[in-house]
Amino acid sequence: MEEDLFQLRQLPVVKFRRTGESARSEDDTASGEHEVQIEGVRTGLEAVELDDGAAVPKEFANPTDDTFMVEDAVEAIGFGKFQWKLSVLTGLAWMADAMEMMILSILAPQLHCEWRLPSWQVALLTSVVFVGMMSSSTLWGNISDQYGRKTGLKISVLWTLYYGILSAFAPVYSWILVLRGLVGFGIGGVPQSVTLYAEFLPMKARAKCILLIEVFWAIGTVFEVILAVFVMPSLGWRWLLILSALPLLLFAVLCFWLPESARYDVLSGNQEKAIATLKRIATENGAPMPLGKLIISRQEDRGRMRDLFTPHFRWTTLLLWFIWFSNAFSYYGLVLLTTELFQAGDVCSISSQKKAVEAKCSLACEYLSEEDYMDLLWTTLSEFPGVLVTLWIIDRLGRKKTMALCFAIFSLCSLLLFICVGRNMLTLLLFIARAFISGGFQAAYVYTPEVYPTATRALGLGTCSGMARVGALITPFIAQVMLESSVYLTLAVYSGCCLLAALASCFLPIETKGRGLQESSHREWGQEMVGRGAHGTGVPRSNSGSQE
Repeated sequence: MEEDLFQLRQLPVVKFRRTGESARSEDDTASGEHEVQIEGVRTGLEAVELDDGAAVPKEFANPTDDTFMVEDAVEAIGFGKFQWKLSVLTGLAWMADAMEMMILSILAPQLHCEWRLPSWQVALLTSVVFVGMMSSSTLWGNISDQYGRKTGLKISVLWTLYYGILSAFAPVYSWILVLRGLVGFGIGGVPQSVTLYAEFLPMKARAKCILLIEVFWAIGTVFEVILAVFVMPSLGWRWLLILSALPLLLFAVLCFWLPESARYDVLSGNQEKAIATLKRIATENGAPMPLGKLIISRQEDRGRMRDLFTPHFRWTTLLLWFIWFSNAFSYYGLVLLTTELFQAGDVCSISSQKKAVEAKCSLACEYLSEEDYMDLLWTTLSEFPGVLVTLWIIDRLGRKKTMALCFAIFSLCSLLLFICVGRNMLTLLLFIARAFISGGFQAAYVYTPEVYPTATRALGLGTCSGMARVGALITPFIAQVMLESSVYLTLAVYSGCCLLAALASCFLPIETKGRGLQESSHREWGQEMVGRGAHGTGVPRSNSGSQE
């Protein structure tokens, strides 16, 4: 017996932790319930870090804890086959959203000529889509927080699909105005796919995966331009609208495979469903489930607007609203501005009042040429290097500095357009500007779901998306109407707005790099799990849930 006890004393007590994995809450730590106390045996735990992507050995999966949180399960299961499938499905939603947005810059000049619309009606056709998105973004966020991410996403996709196809049969301007507005109302819910996606991702993979999902946005914009090159000359804009709805149709068929977010299920008190979802993911990934009981942190008061303005989130919310506004204002402004500048030939052709009038006459009815489509395609391709640059810097500089850098470079490129440049240099500057403003958008999509707790995550993302639509709503009147009066004033507006957004990014109070997702809005920031970047002597603690 003494010999066995002697051998037991010699064995090191090892607790496996994946890098950045959540620990128990401070309450659990204080109680010591998760540690095994044996008289005469040392109780200190030797921390062993696993390499990125390495699975926790099955025999050591959660060996000393009798409870675990969803965060622990997601980290232990890791990234695998389930997340790859979810990436493709979420990507389809983004591809569809991008095509519906990109079609605006193609449809506007076409209807301008075909229906002889004045410039303000062309701008209104673009703005009405963003009115729909602005009015619905907060609603979809509230639905997703109250009734589930999957529910909100399915309804919004089916809504967008129905009215997207119906708008192809619009007989007159007033009909297409109303139907495209209803399409915009549905698109306002598509960003909730990021909320669902982020909640299934382990911390180490979250930023990279959300950024790579943005590749589907770039694919969608490029595919829309290529589709327009082949469809517009022969079949016309109505068929373009129908064919552009194909990714939505595919997503609508496949979205029933989507599980509900386990984080949402836990917060809504549905423990059994959450465990079933986690077991399903573990089975698909071939990884072990953590041992013990899942901690419940039920919260009934989900999706409340006032939770976005608590002392911990007030400045974050206000600054994020301006950042999202500036992002969409500049991004969609550049998309529309690209079409107008390419049709004019160069910046100088509309740089003076006299030439502006001449340009206005020449643009009164001018279809997009093959050269315009090719230049539009080249500037659209800039979204791919934008993703790669953001992917490279976001985990090095952090989320805040990445957004600030993207805004600053866009502002610089806008100022360089003040110089009378030729078409080649114009294309290059627009290429760089679009790469970095799309990168800023991608960084905002990473940061926003990370900074808000599960109880208000969808609402927080929804309200930010709504503010983005306000910017997108205003931008046609700058990029299309103000441009006819002064190209310099137009460029100054975009440059100044992004310069202020860069400052706002620097002043955000919370950096989410290396932090886990907060669960309950009743908890404060500052005690969330910290990844490898925090070289402290103590073990980082998670304070994202409580047991009831």
